[in-house]
Amino acid sequence: MSFEIARSGINAVSGSLEAISNNIANSGTYGFKSSRANFSAMYSGTQMNGAELSSMSQSIEKSGGLFNTGRGMDAMIQGRGFFAVKDDSGQQVFTRVGIFNVDKDGFVVDANGRKAQGYGVVVDAAGKPVPGAGLGALGDLKVPTGQIGAEASTKLAFNGNLSADWTVPGAPGPLPAFNANDPTTFNSSITSVVHDSLGSVHKVTQYFVKTAANAVTVRYSFDGAMQPATQALGFDGNGKLTGPLAPVTFGPVAIAGGAAPLSVDIDYQGTTQYAGDTTTLTNTADGYAAGTLTGTAITDDGSIVASYSNGKKQTVGTLALATFANENALQAVNDTSWEANDATGAALFSRPGSATASKLTVAAIEQSNVDMTGELVNLMSAQRNYQANTKVISAENEMMQNLMQAV
Repeated sequence: MSFEIARSGINAVSGSLEAISNNIANSGTYGFKSSRANFSAMYSGTQMNGAELSSMSQSIEKSGGLFNTGRGMDAMIQGRGFFAVKDDSGQQVFTRVGIFNVDKDGFVVDANGRKAQGYGVVVDAAGKPVPGAGLGALGDLKVPTGQIGAEASTKLAFNGNLSADWTVPGAPGPLPAFNANDPTTFNSSITSVVHDSLGSVHKVTQYFVKTAANAVTVRYSFDGAMQPATQALGFDGNGKLTGPLAPVTFGPVAIAGGAAPLSVDIDYQGTTQYAGDTTTLTNTADGYAAGTLTGTAITDDGSIVASYSNGKKQTVGTLALATFANENALQAVNDTSWEANDATGAALFSRPGSATASKLTVAAIEQSNVDMTGELVNLMSAQRNYQANTKVISAENEMMQNLMQAV
C-alpha cells in the first residue's frame, strides 16, 4: 500500500510541476493568467489511499502589470472584462490581450487575425454616422476603408471683443461709403474658411463698422465679392451683446462649378464690446473636404476613432467587453484565450466603463500576472515533495528486499 500512496503523491506533484513550469514559461506572455494546482486526500472508506490533483485554479481576477506601447490600437483592460474575438470558423473566444489592427478588408482584428467583436455605429439614410444615436448592433467591427465624403459648411461660430475704443469712421464728419479696399471705412475684419458641398474651400470675410455708441454693422464678402446683406450688432452699457442672440443666416450664395448654393448660420454669441484690444476668441466653421483614411485609434471607452487626411475624426465602432458571473470557470485555450461554458454563465456584453466592464488604458497592454519569485519558491517546494515520495518508494523497496532475503 505504501508504494501506491507514494506513487499517488508523485503523480500529484507532477501535475503541480506542470502548472508551475507553464506559469514560468508564460511569464513574458501578454495577458496570461497564472494557475495553481490544488491537492486533496484520497480515502477508500477509512483506508488512506494517498493524494491526488483535484483541480486547477486560475488567477483571472489578478491583473498583470501595465506595459506602455504608445500604439493607438493597443488597449489594456483596467479591471474586469475580456475582449471578444471570433476566428474564421466563427468560434468566439475571449482574451485579455488588447493588440488590435485593421486588416486589408477593414475588419478590426487581434494579433492572431481574429475579428474583434463590438458595436457598430448608427447611420442615417445617406450612410453617415448619427451623433448621439447610441450604440449599433453587436458583431464584427469594420472600419470604412474608403474616403469620407465632403460636407458643406452650415454653421460658423464667431466671438471676440470688438473694442469700445473704436471711433466711427469719418467722425466727426459723416460715415464714409464702405469700401473693402479702404481700411479707413471700417474698423476691423476677420476671414473665415468654409466648404461647399463638393469640399471646395471658400472665404467669408466680415467687415466690422462702428456706426454709433454700442452699435456695429457687419458687412460680408464671399471669395472677395461683396454681398448685399448686412447685420447690426448691439451692445449694452456693460459691453454685453444684446442682439442678435440667435444665429443669422449668410446666403444662399451661388457656387460656380456645380456645387449646391451655400448658406451658413453665423453665431455671434459671446461677442463683447470692452475697451482695449480687438480680439478673436472663436472663428470656426463646420464642413470639410473629402478625405481618405489615415489611421485608427482606441479611446478609453472602447471607441474606434478613424482619422482622415482632411483632419476630421469620427467614431466608426466601439469595442465590446464581456463579463461572466463565474469568470474563474473559463476554460483556457490556445493563443492566450478562454472559452465560455455552462459553469461560467452567458457572456454579458457592454462598452468599456459601463455596467460591470472596466475602462481601458489606451496605448498599453497587460503583462502576465505570473509572480516569478513565488513560482520559484513553489518549484523548490514541489521538488522536495517529489524527492520525499521517491524516498518512500526507495525505502519500501529496500524493506521488501531485506524481507525476501530473510525468508
